[in-house]
Parts: sequence; structure tokens; C-alpha cells
Amino acid sequence: MKNICSLLFISVLFVACQQKIEPEDIAKINGYWEVEKVIFDSGKDKEYGMNEVYDYFKMENNTGIRKKVMPQLDGTFLVNDAYEKVTVRFTDEKVFLDYATPYMKWSEELISISAEELILLNKEKMEYHYKKTTAINLLGDGETTK
Repeated sequence: MKNICSLLFISVLFVACQQKIEPEDIAKINGYWEVEKVIFDSGKDKEYGMNEVYDYFKMENNTGIRKKVMPQLDGTFLVNDAYEKVTVRFTDEKVFLDYATPYMKWSEELISISAEELILLNKEKMEYHYKKTTAINLLGDGETTK
């Protein structure tokens, strides 16, 4: 009986502490995000030391794009014309990012968003933890990156 009460208490605490995402929080998605780790449905996780590709979001009025970009040593990014249209969808208790390309549509649940961290959950129950990032400049030429 003690175990059941403890489990119930922890479950209620977890639900109560979960971030409530408000419409004004969506603006925090704008910018460059690097995958830090992925937590699989089994509970195992995969850490990412350095990524060759970042996700770039540009959102306005709950719509926008997500684009894959490749950071370069001089602080610039390699980009192509490919992107995904993104629409934010609010339900009673959850927030979703709905993606669309000419070939496919899918959704990810927005679990958490702050100025420095983004957590998305896909339909395979894989939880992606992103950290906000900026351009890198390893050349040390003293120039400001854009």
C-alpha cells in the first residue's frame, strides 16, 4: 500500500511540475538549436557531443519554418532551399508542432521551451533535447559573426 501511495504522489508531483506552455512562449523557439541528447522509449539515451547539423526555427504568429543548417568554422551556415512549414497547435493540455513538406506531414509534441532549452517528443516516443546555440567562429579572425 505504501508503494502505491508513493507512486501516486510522485505521479501527481510530476504532472503538477510539468511546464504549461503559453502562446507567448512560442517566440522562444526562434533561432538555432543543437540536439544535445535523445531519450528513447526504452529509457536509454544517446548523448551528442557535437553536431554537424543544427535546426533553425523562424516562427511568427504560430506559423513558420524549420530548416537544417550546417555551421561553418568561420561562423556562417551552409543552407539549402529545403525547409519544413511549421504550425503550432494548442490542445486542452498539450502543444504540438505540425510539420508539412510537399511529401509528408507529421507532428511533434512540445514538452518544454525556455530561452536555452527545447524538448520535443515524436510519435515514436523519442524525446529530443535541444540546446540553444549560436554561430561558431574557430578562425579567430576577430570579426563578428552574423
